Amino acid sequence: MSARILVVDDDASIRQTFAGHLGQSGYDVATAESAEDALSRFIELDPALVITDVRLPGMGGLELLARLKQERPAMPVLVITAHQDMPTAIGAMKAGAYDYLVKPLDLDQIDLLVERCLRERTLRRRVKQLTDAAAEPYALDRLIGREPAMIEIFKLIGVLATNRTSVLIYGETGTGKEVIARAIHFNSDRASEPLIAVNCTALPETLLESELFGHVRGAFTGAVADRRGHFERAGSGTIFLDEIGDTSLVFQAKLLRVLQEREFQPVGAERVRRTDARVIAATHRDLEEMVKSGRFREDLYFRLRVAEIRLPPLRERRGDIPLLARHFTTRIERDLHREPVILSRSALDALQQHDWPGNVRELEHALHRALVLARGPVIDVEHLMLAIRHTDKHPVASPDDRSLAAVERAHLVRVLHDAGGNRRAAARVLRISRPRLERLIQRHDILASEYDAGGSIS
Repeated sequence: MSARILVVDDDASIRQTFAGHLGQSGYDVATAESAEDALSRFIELDPALVITDVRLPGMGGLELLARLKQERPAMPVLVITAHQDMPTAIGAMKAGAYDYLVKPLDLDQIDLLVERCLRERTLRRRVKQLTDAAAEPYALDRLIGREPAMIEIFKLIGVLATNRTSVLIYGETGTGKEVIARAIHFNSDRASEPLIAVNCTALPETLLESELFGHVRGAFTGAVADRRGHFERAGSGTIFLDEIGDTSLVFQAKLLRVLQEREFQPVGAERVRRTDARVIAATHRDLEEMVKSGRFREDLYFRLRVAEIRLPPLRERRGDIPLLARHFTTRIERDLHREPVILSRSALDALQQHDWPGNVRELEHALHRALVLARGPVIDVEHLMLAIRHTDKHPVASPDDRSLAAVERAHLVRVLHDAGGNRRAAARVLRISRPRLERLIQRHDILASEYDAGGSIS
């Protein structure tokens, strides 16, 4: 469907010019001879672009522009002005016009302006769609958790989304610190701006500075051109600094300047640059103890922890494990293009009894592995292959009371036997790679005699 353009002008020849020329270019052109006529038909016509003269009978073009912007702020409006009417053109631009056309009309200029503003409109709509899609998993009503501690965190996210203060997130590895940072960002008025996540432990200090602050050509070996850093690219968005506790005191001093002065200096540059980006930092370390031992700057610590969130480990929110498990299995089913599965009661019990040293991330990986290995619609305890510790407090029920490692080994031997010892075929049945099957065979010390035609499969 071609874009519809509404042309508003009291001069019939102007209307005909636009209708004929833009119609030949494939646009659907509607016309109105007054602002009042345009407004009365606006909803019905639903134009992608409006072109209006400034001088109209009755309501003027600038008042029409204001009414249109009130009705639909993102819609582009081109204003037609007289050659000597530059003050009016400036006023139109201030009022929100996309651009203006000067009489006598230049058809080439019309083509360029129409094409450009419609293309930008399409891009803006696409960006909004992508932003909305990115934000959807982090909507407050879609965050997973019903334990009291998590409910309080979700409330705090709602509060922090309404301001621009720095946030410090504590939590063990795998507790979902980045998920919380993204929830804050995508529920704030910065949601349409970039969110850039940086793992501070993944980069050496000099490269970390270059990534965040940028550099100029020749600043160091390999700097063959100027490069914008994350703070500059983020604009008014959010910078998420994961594992901030692992950074050096030198880097901490430079980050402190960003938080205090809202400015930074690219590596090798002489002039500073401004930033409006929000900083959300996260760590699994005890920063208070690091401050006492001189390994973390006290002034930066207090700058970062204007607001503080402490994520509980998964072992302290076992009641949320069934909710998380269902959430992850639904997502993994979609990613693997497989039929829906259910978790057996024994599998859910095993999940809730495990201590999860790797927290939510470990739970997700375990379920992904289980869905890959399970051939039927039921995920049972033998599919989980977790190193669940047997304790008197949390006994684990499993088929014939064997350890999960033993269950895994027996399953591998049985599949290899059924495949006639063909490891490639066995890997296909298990839905894992051949190298991974080889590693599992080595880990469990499985001998060929156990699964060949005459071997035991017990």
